[in-house]
Amino acid sequence: MSAAEPLVLAIDQGTSATKAILVDRRGDIVAHGSVPLELSTPAPGWVEQSAEEIWAGCARAVAACLDGRDASRVAAIGLSTQRESLLLWDRATGEPLSPLISWLDKRTAGDPALLRAVPRAELVREVSGLPLDPMFSAPKAAWLLDRYDPDRRRSRAGELCLGTVDSWLLFKLGGAHLIEVGNAARTQLLDVRRCAWDRRLTQIFDVPLEVLPQVVPSQGPFPSTRGLAPLADGVPVTAVLGDSHAALFAHAGWTPGTVKATYGTGSSVMAVVPSAARVSSGLCLTVAWQTGGNPTWAVEGNVRSTGATVNWLAGVLGRGPAELAELAADSSEGVVVVPAFGGLGAPWWDENAVGLISGLTLGTRAGHLARAALESIAFQVEDVVAAVERETGPVTRLLADGGPTGNPVLMRLQADTSGRLVERALARDLSALGAAHLAGLTRGVWDRAALERLDRPRESYAPGGDETTRARRLAHWHTAVRRARLQPTSGDSDLPPARAVGVPHRTPEPSTVQGAS
Repeated sequence: MSAAEPLVLAIDQGTSATKAILVDRRGDIVAHGSVPLELSTPAPGWVEQSAEEIWAGCARAVAACLDGRDASRVAAIGLSTQRESLLLWDRATGEPLSPLISWLDKRTAGDPALLRAVPRAELVREVSGLPLDPMFSAPKAAWLLDRYDPDRRRSRAGELCLGTVDSWLLFKLGGAHLIEVGNAARTQLLDVRRCAWDRRLTQIFDVPLEVLPQVVPSQGPFPSTRGLAPLADGVPVTAVLGDSHAALFAHAGWTPGTVKATYGTGSSVMAVVPSAARVSSGLCLTVAWQTGGNPTWAVEGNVRSTGATVNWLAGVLGRGPAELAELAADSSEGVVVVPAFGGLGAPWWDENAVGLISGLTLGTRAGHLARAALESIAFQVEDVVAAVERETGPVTRLLADGGPTGNPVLMRLQADTSGRLVERALARDLSALGAAHLAGLTRGVWDRAALERLDRPRESYAPGGDETTRARRLAHWHTAVRRARLQPTSGDSDLPPARAVGVPHRTPEPSTVQGAS
């Protein structure tokens, strides 16, 4: 490889760590840096992070990645970021006025701002593609403004900035108040078809347009970098993607029939859809990315607790998370863990669901609980994949990425539970890699054909067992889910449609939402 060959730097700002990778023209990761991040929980259901710590972590991760490397060879930078998290800062000083409210945060579940939106839930879902839920940014925006700018005077005067993590990092890098369209699509304030802020949605949540960033495509234009030593100022940022979107891009997820599942604290199941479609209420419609002036839409389902379930049970049992797979028995012996720690996400979207463990007997041991925790991940992901399949047609291959996929027991469970071929990406840091791919594509490091030819090594897990056993296990899981949702445990186990936060519980008629894809 010539010393003059360009390199692409990607920064992946996640919930638990900020990572930086350096990618060469062959698509290989040639350097890596990582800085852990802390979550704070100042009150029950509250989850926060320090915006300044996030920025400092980016700088440290970049410095670690480039240590001993020729920084002048970096031709472009891509950003991959956690999505729905939100903060408020002063436009003139750049000082944060609030902590970053995490996507995991549930403080807005009973907040008046969210409850006021309930009568307009169908409009919110139709326009934004998202159900009413505390995970998304709009109720967080209302909560922040109610506390830091209750009369909205400073917001309307343009003195304050609301932004997601990508918006914050772009402001720190170049001083511009921008947001990438895929991240904007997760705020619940964007018209997902027009890719523009919707005045009806901003009025529902009382968020002045003047406080919001400018929406830009995934390839920018973005400001060039500053303050990221040892990089010289002026290196262009040529791609920004939400983390799940970036992982899909790294999988070459624009190819037909591709469905990916990113496993992390929670999990995202996402598939590109080729044209306008009616999206079931168990899924979200989102913008995967916008390149060449044209948006690419996707359907997505978000599982709130996957890796978090393993971490929780490991703590309860006094073990490390990596030990849980070794501890897991060959069977859960009927034990089911439904990890509805803050309600259930897709395809149920039930804020009132409660976490539970069922099927306990005097013979239940730690190994059975460990097995049930791992099974809960596979069951939840399969529920979403099945919902995606109803939108996209048959799904025979599930592309998997994220830290928990390094657990072969989990990957085997996923294949057996889904009855589908599971292909685990062997490249680590797939979200960062996807951001690097798009940044390099924008900069001309490679073209689309060369990008598609890049080696994407995978490890395959073929499903085992028979359909009868698979159906029985899923039915047993769905019985436990109904218990967690305070529903009768007999009856049809088909996935129910979503319901709005704050709406009294009932079993609604099937419904759909018109969306673009």
